[in-house]
Amino acid sequence: MIGQLRSVVIDCPDPRALAAFYSELLGVPFVEGDTDDDWVVLGGPPGHQPRLAFQQALNLRPPAWPDPERPQQFHLDVTVDDIESAEKAALALGARRLPGEGEGFRVYADPAGHPFCLCWD
Repeated sequence: MIGQLRSVVIDCPDPRALAAFYSELLGVPFVEGDTDDDWVVLGGPPGHQPRLAFQQALNLRPPAWPDPERPQQFHLDVTVDDIESAEKAALALGARRLPGEGEGFRVYADPAGHPFCLCWD
């Protein structure tokens, strides 16, 4: 092993707003003492997983799922118990449904346009 995962970093125009979306969606708290608006971290201190970081990118050109000209770049799979109630809650937080689903998953975009999947077994 060369190293350990520190954080997954997501570029977005408004890091605090997108962090709030994922904090509610995943139940992961803001790092205590984090007052910066162009770099926001959810989770614990380095070495404590999971950690999601949000970095300001003012001219972000978000993915356009499923357009290969603007690919998804990354995505998160989120396991849920009840897809219908999870979808309703995610949409209420500001997510939007995207085309595409399969057996055991549906595709959404977060408020900054990044795709993610709600998955169930």
